[in-house]
Amino acid sequence: MDAQRGQTQEQQLVVVRLDRERYGVPIEHVHEIIRMQEVTRIPRAPSFVEGVINLRGQVIPVIDLRRRFGLGAGEGNGASRIVVVEMNGSRVGMVVDAVLEVMRLPESAVVPPEDLLATSEVGFLRGVAKQGEELILLLDLQRVLEVHEQRALSEMQTA
Repeated sequence: MDAQRGQTQEQQLVVVRLDRERYGVPIEHVHEIIRMQEVTRIPRAPSFVEGVINLRGQVIPVIDLRRRFGLGAGEGNGASRIVVVEMNGSRVGMVVDAVLEVMRLPESAVVPPEDLLATSEVGFLRGVAKQGEELILLLDLQRVLEVHEQRALSEMQTA
């Protein structure tokens, strides 16, 4: 028991870049990271939905996190990637500007979002972590999309 108390709890993250900010995605939710590819657009989909891709026979909806978070159009450079994650029981591709690293982060480095901001606009964050002089916004993948948006993405996969 004393050995457990001496161990620091940590989490492993995939760190991505959106605009000038760094975001952390829990590695246990990441299935794979792929290069940008042609996305089939879906008529009348929400503006942040890029469309769908065929990934080894599975239809995967793709969302643009920049647009979802109101950050404007992306750079469209060669560093852009699609991070395929498990989000509320469905696989979803998230377009990011770049994948920076995989890192371990001690739980003690995480500040809960309610300690920083009391607004529903950042409900998709599960905390902010400090790594050296850099801040990493930790995403709560279960809250990036609202319930009706999650349902619409699930329907894209089964349609």
